[in-house]
Amino acid sequence: MKKTQYVVVGLGRFGASISKELIKLGNEVLGIDKDEEAVDEMSHELTHAVVADATDEDVLKSLGVRNFDCAVVAIGDDIQSSILTAIVLKDLGVKKVVAKALSELHGKVLHKLGVDRVIYPERDMGIRVAHQLNSPNLLDYIEISKDYTIAELSVPKRLCGLTIKQLDPRAKYGCSVVAVNKQTGVIIAPTATDVVNENDVMIIIGTNDQIEEFESEVIR
Repeated sequence: MKKTQYVVVGLGRFGASISKELIKLGNEVLGIDKDEEAVDEMSHELTHAVVADATDEDVLKSLGVRNFDCAVVAIGDDIQSSILTAIVLKDLGVKKVVAKALSELHGKVLHKLGVDRVIYPERDMGIRVAHQLNSPNLLDYIEISKDYTIAELSVPKRLCGLTIKQLDPRAKYGCSVVAVNKQTGVIIAPTATDVVNENDVMIIIGTNDQIEEFESEVIR
């Protein structure tokens, strides 16, 4: 199977973290940064790492980035360079361009340029941490669209031994248990007769309101 090829522009903390994880997942990664020290630090971690100015179309052409499956613009604090890099990558015809936004306005500009996905790491992490602090049994919280969320909820002791049917989140609250992570393994699409135990993790999908109601009335 052909490995997916990524180019990551900007090898600061965010870009380096993405690059390392993509490599761990079995992909090929070309890292680009203007900072020679940042490139040196990542050179032994990535498939290739080069010192280059990603706002220069000729440079990116020479690196063959148009042949990559996905480009990630992870530039840390230079909005102008981020926007120019996104423009060049789109003009070169990279199949998919993902970019980090530093603000809502920056994100709107990136969307207008045709960037396929805009990421707000600080904002998104802040939202997730706030939900986790507000609900001790909420282990993780990810918005998958403006309408739907996936949440990981730890099963408290008092619910130990109940079946999915007894909890009945779909009928009572409108959300669904799509998986249960147990010490023995993960149950995908659990049936009505599957039992939850203390410290199992239920993966729930639904709207924010549905999950919040289920969490506050059943889990807490």
